[in-house]
Formats: sequence, C-alpha cells, structure tokens
Amino acid sequence: MKNSVILKSFSSGISVIMDDTIPFEELLANVAAKFREADGFFQDAAVAVSLEGRTLTEKQEREILDAITQNSRLNVLCLMGRDEEKNIKFLGIQNNLNFQSDENCGQFYRGTLKDGQSIETEHSIVVLGDVLKGCSVYSAKDIVILGNLAGEAYAGAGGSNDHFIVALEMNTNALRIGDLSYQAPQQRGFRWGPKPKSVPKIAYNQNGTVLIEPITKELLDNFMP
Repeated sequence: MKNSVILKSFSSGISVIMDDTIPFEELLANVAAKFREADGFFQDAAVAVSLEGRTLTEKQEREILDAITQNSRLNVLCLMGRDEEKNIKFLGIQNNLNFQSDENCGQFYRGTLKDGQSIETEHSIVVLGDVLKGCSVYSAKDIVILGNLAGEAYAGAGGSNDHFIVALEMNTNALRIGDLSYQAPQQRGFRWGPKPKSVPKIAYNQNGTVLIEPITKELLDNFMP
C-alpha cells in the first residue's frame, strides 16, 4: 500500500506513522522500503524515533527498529515511548548534549536493567529505562539514563576522562569517568523535611574531580562541540 508508512520529522527525531489495517509482515517490508528511499535525505543523522498509528508488541517494535537500521544509515538513539514527561526531558537533554561528531554511532537500550544485568559498549549509549541497584552500564564514551540510575555507571571506560553520565534521577554514588571515581561529599547530620524533587543531573570531570550537578543550559553549553 503506497501510503502505509509516512515519515515526518520533528525536533531531534522522526515519526513513523503506520497503517493499522495491513498485515504486520507487509508493513515491515514497507518500512524497510520507505527508509531505503529516504536514506539519501536522512544520511547518518542521530535521532529519536516515534512509532505511531498502530499498537505494537515489544517484539514488533524491535523488528521495525531493525528494519530501519538495516535499510538506512540512521543512528537511532532512542525509541520514544508513551511517557510524555520522559519524552520531553529526553528531547531537552538531547538538544543540548549532542554526542561529539566522532561518536555519533551511539546505541540505545529500551528497558530497565534489573537482577544484576549489565551493558558494555564501545559507543555512547542511551538507556530508556532504569538501572537498578546491582546492575551496571559500561561505555567507552558517554552514558544517558532516561530513568533512575541506582546501579553503577562507568563512562570513558576506554581511559578518557572527557566524558559524562546523565540521568533523569541520579541515586547512586557508584560512578566512574575514565580513571576517576566519584567521591560523595560527607553528609552533615540528618535533614528533616520533604525529600527534594528529583531533577536531571550530569556527572562530569572538572579538574580531576567527578562532580554531579543539576542540568542547566549554562552547564550544558560547556559540552557543546
């Protein structure tokens, strides 16, 4: 069907609008054909992808993402989900924290790491989900966690201190960047009152010390190429 797959660009991503009346296998073939045709336009852009117009299982989502990456040069950083608050935060982070030009082969992992799971990669990575206590993410480059980071994260595992770790919720002290480990400041007594609202934070190297700070536009300007 000619218009069974429609591509629309949005800031930092591509919406794939799909016909919900045709068999999935036919749709999958049409997705592959559409991205082959559009490859010269998108080239090797790093994008988020939104799948719309049709209810899909996780297996079907993975098959569509495979069809996209196998039939184009696109670097899919993240599959946009139905959590609008996380989507908005993701776009805000992505717009300001572009992976450096030689690192645009970033990977994504959709799902929560639990039960001691770990990820190791030579590329920058975006995790769309939580990293629970006892789990770990190791990247030779940069790490972005679109969820709660309670486990261990190691960026710059190839030995470079010039990388960063971002999380929507930073609830761990088990962080390393290159050959530097995060040293949590000593707590000065018990603080009464409501728990502070979680805000996206970034861990980075400053003069040989790993700092964790809330993300601001001024801070992110320091990471622009």
